[in-house]
Amino acid sequence: MIPKVILGKGDTRRLIAYLFGKGTANEHVDPHLVASWNGFAPDPGRSPHRDPKEVEKQLHTQLDQPVAMLGRRAPQTTVWHCPVRAAPEDPILSDAQWAEIARRIVAAAGIAPTGDTEACRWVAVRHADDHIHIAATLVRQDDRRPRRDHDIRAVQKEARQIEIDYGLRRLKPGDGTAAKRPTSKEVFKARRLGHDVTSREILRLRVRRAMAAASTEAEFFALLEATDVIVRLKLGASGDALGCNFALPGDTNDEGGPVFYAGSTLASDLSLPKIRQRLATTTPEPVAIRPGNLWHQATAATERIPHHLAHSDDAVAQGQLAALGGALDLLPLTAPIAVRTELERAALAFERATRSRIVADHASARVLRRSVQAIWKDPVRHGDGAGLAMLLDVALTAVAYAMHWHHTHQHAQQQAAAEQTLLHLQAAYGQIAEPVLVGLASRAPSPQTKRRYAHQLQQAVPEHAERILADSAWDALATVLTEAEAAGHNATALLDQALNQRTLDDAHSPARALTWRIHRLGERHAPGPRAQAANSSHAAHPTAPRSQEPQARRR
Repeated sequence: MIPKVILGKGDTRRLIAYLFGKGTANEHVDPHLVASWNGFAPDPGRSPHRDPKEVEKQLHTQLDQPVAMLGRRAPQTTVWHCPVRAAPEDPILSDAQWAEIARRIVAAAGIAPTGDTEACRWVAVRHADDHIHIAATLVRQDDRRPRRDHDIRAVQKEARQIEIDYGLRRLKPGDGTAAKRPTSKEVFKARRLGHDVTSREILRLRVRRAMAAASTEAEFFALLEATDVIVRLKLGASGDALGCNFALPGDTNDEGGPVFYAGSTLASDLSLPKIRQRLATTTPEPVAIRPGNLWHQATAATERIPHHLAHSDDAVAQGQLAALGGALDLLPLTAPIAVRTELERAALAFERATRSRIVADHASARVLRRSVQAIWKDPVRHGDGAGLAMLLDVALTAVAYAMHWHHTHQHAQQQAAAEQTLLHLQAAYGQIAEPVLVGLASRAPSPQTKRRYAHQLQQAVPEHAERILADSAWDALATVLTEAEAAGHNATALLDQALNQRTLDDAHSPARALTWRIHRLGERHAPGPRAQAANSSHAAHPTAPRSQEPQARRR
């Protein structure tokens, strides 16, 4: 159940007219009161022998009376409006049930505490099966102001209890950092125009992608222009930009002008100051990204995220999650068409997991952001899918650690978002990785060579050897070991190096994880003869115990 508090000025005339009207798309059905401050307020929906407009006037006049009595002493904010919506899968509630819910909401908000006969005046209007609207005025009947400290948080808390009491879908408690949901008006407008999503959601995605792809503020605005986003800057007295609003062509108001959304209303991290903070950590320096395989660099940076989540301070961990979210925002633009939908769903889900009350240290994740930006800008980026597959493989582990990190910090919504992200990433990973692994397996070495590698695995990682050898990716792993040897690497030393990168304990498939690690290491320049000899000497001795990091289970 989702309550949403909206504050307004003036009287309640227009609000009452809207609640008892047909709606912007004729969506209002049988509007009527289910509850009121005194139990017998005029009901335009249940007065068949009177003109509904006259009853509406009588209703809003009575609602506004305490405010009108104050005259010039009335507060600036006078209207409290709270739609309360049930989930689509919830049972249809009766008018009596909605009435009780409305009384609990206004009591929790401080609008009308239980038993307070001098409280604010309010009504609850139902014009659909799945929601009500509560309209109240913010002057008590004894001329005082209501004590509505933290009313938004209070009504959300009460809604969580209502879900339990009525057996409704239980939503996760939030921390106030979730992106704003589209309003009913925005949803109906999108449907009327034949769109699947609202302008707010389209703009949020385009602004997030521009922020993830840009290295400078100028590039950020250029990318927005390239994706048909209209930008209106808010200028200070000095002429400097203090904020920015965004709009889409064709999304107009009653006067025919663009409907602008402030960046902070799309999401709390999309205000111009927050965008500038993020861009400041990706502005190019004299030495930006080292030459080499960009997929390998992005994979290596993503592979370090679990370590940061387990061992770094909270600011660094939050910065890593924000960078991972930016990477997921851009990946659909670099991926084959067949997997773009799942990757887009993963990015949309993980967006909620990128923010919390913890201030992010964005500088700690600049390598990941720059490498993914470089992949996005590189016109030859798809290859055979191996780069994307290995990046998704480590991203799965990173998201699993993110889920655990949010759980330990009691970020319920973010934890649920990370869990949902895993499902979409796993689907995309399966579609991308399987053809690559099949191609590698088709070049598998001879049985004798495979037996040699199997023996090396049993010596190096006995706790995982049996599982690796039984995995369908074993032939692909044998192939990348063979190709690495052909490029001049020592297979035993390379295997040992891959095993020491990080534990396999949290890998969904140790064979696949090793395949991608060996694939990356094997494409590096092979060591010279002296280094080879040193590596061989090292590999001949038992490896030191590898440090174990906190485990996070992939679903």
